[in-house]
Amino acid sequence: MNKKLVLAYSGGLDTSYCALKLSKDEGFEVHAVSVNTGGFTEQEIKTIEQKAIQLGAHSYTSINAIQSFYDKVIKYLVFGNVLKNNTYPLSVSAERIIQAIKIIEYAKKIDAQYIAHGSTGAGNDQVRFDMIFQILAPEIEIITPIRDNKLSRQAEIDYLKQNDIDFAWEKAKYSINKGLWGTSVGGEETLTSHKSLPEEAYPSQLEKEAPEKIKLSFEWGEIIAINYVKDTPVNNIIKLNEMASKYAIGRDIHVGDTIIGIKGRVGFEAAAPLIIIKAHHTLEKHVLTKWQQHHKEYLANWYGTMLHEGQYLDEVMRNIEAFLEDSQSNVNGDVLVTLHPYRFIIGGITSPNDLMNASFAQYGEMNTGWTADDAKGFIKILSNQNKIFKQVNK
Repeated sequence: MNKKLVLAYSGGLDTSYCALKLSKDEGFEVHAVSVNTGGFTEQEIKTIEQKAIQLGAHSYTSINAIQSFYDKVIKYLVFGNVLKNNTYPLSVSAERIIQAIKIIEYAKKIDAQYIAHGSTGAGNDQVRFDMIFQILAPEIEIITPIRDNKLSRQAEIDYLKQNDIDFAWEKAKYSINKGLWGTSVGGEETLTSHKSLPEEAYPSQLEKEAPEKIKLSFEWGEIIAINYVKDTPVNNIIKLNEMASKYAIGRDIHVGDTIIGIKGRVGFEAAAPLIIIKAHHTLEKHVLTKWQQHHKEYLANWYGTMLHEGQYLDEVMRNIEAFLEDSQSNVNGDVLVTLHPYRFIIGGITSPNDLMNASFAQYGEMNTGWTADDAKGFIKILSNQNKIFKQVNK
């Protein structure tokens, strides 16, 4: 029998173990696949391919999903100003959804009977991958050697060394997961509740200290230019991240509830995502109505929660996306941002859709749209509900 299997492969210890074990001992025809959502250089992809073939993979494929990642996920995270627990821009969880979709699409394309990943039984990724795989291809069997056998890191290393595979498996002090929408940072400190990550744990170090003013231009809610130089949203995210990371902007630690019911803590560095979301949100405050903002807030919160929980394929997500996209027609204009070491300041906005229009009124100053008697009558009627309640319930 042709036991054709697609392995979600990153080149790390867990997926390296899977590649060798499944091909050598289990007799699978392993097709290793990695999905680039902004975290791999061309040289890194070549190195990953070499490792995969050395480990016994029948083939290796790298799928560039950066644009798809933006179109299907990041765009809506910006439209919704999504920050998990008001902190985290969902850097890794958003990536995993797109990676899982691309991997299962590839598995179906080559008629694979099996699909495998290196997740353990103690994290969120096992849920995200398995759910996407089961929904899109229930006929393909999922194999998870690390989870099923409860393997320790040392057991995996010993197996690889016994088979003359030694890629210097010493665990790095800090685990880094880089993507277009931010970089996660894990270490011994994030396994505690009280320790903070040291300066050297973050991939970007402080290089600039003199403040720098920049302008971000938005059209229909998407970032279309930096300092009036137009480019695609993806390229603008990359450019802004390069500019802002020199100021060591975007560092924080996220504490949240995992899908499997335990608390999790992770550091991250996301200069461009945090600046874009805050700038976009400021622009929205000027151009959207009160009730647009009100309904956007809770719908966007649900969108981020369900994305994090692996529920991306539920149809309600398409409904929320339609609402978020429709809300962006007037989100146009420029936002002034000043970059400082470790922080940034949103200075103000200019927009043809700005509802702070002085021809109607100026808050706390004067109005031209109503009279004093109009205001008195409005306030009298507005107080009726509570006036009646207080009289009835003395």
